[in-house]
Amino acid sequence: MNKSFVILAAALMFGCQKAPEPVAEAPAAEQNHLATVLATQSEDTQARYQYRHPQETLEFLGIEPGMNVVEGLPGRGWYTRILLPYLGSKGHVIGANYAMDMWPNFPFATEEFMTMQSTWVTDWPAGAEEWRGDDGATLAAFNLGSMPAEMNGTADAVLFARVLHNLARFESKGGFLTAAMADAYAVLKPGGIFGVVQHHARDEMSDDFADGSHGYLKKSFVIAIAENAGFEFVAESDINANPADQPTEDDIVWRLPPTLATSGEDPELRAELEAVGESNRMTLKFRKPE
Repeated sequence: MNKSFVILAAALMFGCQKAPEPVAEAPAAEQNHLATVLATQSEDTQARYQYRHPQETLEFLGIEPGMNVVEGLPGRGWYTRILLPYLGSKGHVIGANYAMDMWPNFPFATEEFMTMQSTWVTDWPAGAEEWRGDDGATLAAFNLGSMPAEMNGTADAVLFARVLHNLARFESKGGFLTAAMADAYAVLKPGGIFGVVQHHARDEMSDDFADGSHGYLKKSFVIAIAENAGFEFVAESDINANPADQPTEDDIVWRLPPTLATSGEDPELRAELEAVGESNRMTLKFRKPE
């Protein structure tokens, strides 16, 4: 399922923390390989590097060629198309989609849509095969909350980029956040990395605003749910921060690029929001204990 489609439809319907840690430098050969992969992506993909910083993000999280990586909500494959050639033929990308029984909470979940979702676990890897190239990672998929037992302890890293807000938003409807965090923990090998990039609510914002329904979560909340799932907090980085994103309590994250859900036919508002850029995002690194 296209992640942008999900957030657009949703938008239309309505502690003690460690200091930031510098991004650790990867070996030169890996940096060069990743830079080459990034340089071969489409112009549309590269246009978003200024907001998503894929090289810095993957290096900060320690994701390396040959790893088995679980990617939450891979959608049309913005990160998948980078990961496949970067991880290479010895690597593996596993897409993790929302639980089937979470989708009916969205107003666009028609009978036709649910039928499409029912075969996503096989359809998504088959469709993503065309992105692999001659030397790309292999592919698989599962629904969060229904991870196959044979995947337990097989992944080196889990990447949840802009995944947690809807899980948090609908937690009371079926424990979806709890189940997703349990899968993220179970799928990892001991010492494996759980990486989060998430729309970041300021500390002074209300908890009602930062419950996921506006797209934003507080850093303290994300750290707490990860630690409750068993993870150790390793480090944070401001590589995906955007201080220009200063939402009010009435704002939704999807007012910003790339969705621009609230500006409609108002060119001045659209230009103002485009100048802000994509959302302010926290980038957090956790580890499953050895």
